[in-house]
Amino acid sequence: MRGLITGANRGIGLALAQHYTQIGAQVLSGARLPALGQIALDVSNPASLQAASAQNGQPLDLLICNAGVYLDKNEALDNGYAAPLWADSFATNVTGVFHTVQAFLPQLRAARGKLAIISSIMGSSASTSGGSYIYRASKAAAANLGRNLALDLARDGIPVGIYHPGWVQTDMGGAAASISVQTSATGLAQRFSALSLHNSGCFETYDGTALTF
Repeated sequence: MRGLITGANRGIGLALAQHYTQIGAQVLSGARLPALGQIALDVSNPASLQAASAQNGQPLDLLICNAGVYLDKNEALDNGYAAPLWADSFATNVTGVFHTVQAFLPQLRAARGKLAIISSIMGSSASTSGGSYIYRASKAAAANLGRNLALDLARDGIPVGIYHPGWVQTDMGGAAASISVQTSATGLAQRFSALSLHNSGCFETYDGTALTF
């Protein structure tokens, strides 16, 4: 299996890269500021994506759009959520997903590979605990993007899944989160393995629980 993971320099992306490496898969780890062995890949920069695609033109069995930001965690409703936060969040969490898919679509088509989009339960219409309006909206948009990509890519034999990784003990999730990155990565890898054209367009948690769009 040959795959590519965006945002693989830390957290869930890094744990996924380690998981696949341990089982003998060939994984390209993309990062905005790459470490040794990673490729330079800034999902908010189309030129970076195109350069990475041109340099890594082999077929892809799995593309994992994991890169994401959570910039409005502590914003106040009365005077927070400034316009730049919206623009920067959507540039990574939504536009970045689309441009990543667009850049690596030839490699996915060549392998009739799978596309996995990391969204969040916070982007589900059933999640109504308030706050984090930018993050919620961007993750809802990413889920909607995945749902529609599933329809268009079915003709190419490419299934698309949208996933909530769980509340994970990362810099984003915090130390009080309920599961480790290893638990999340293992569960997500199982979901990716089960993804096919029969369940393309699914929105699931790392443990297989179905979510509402």
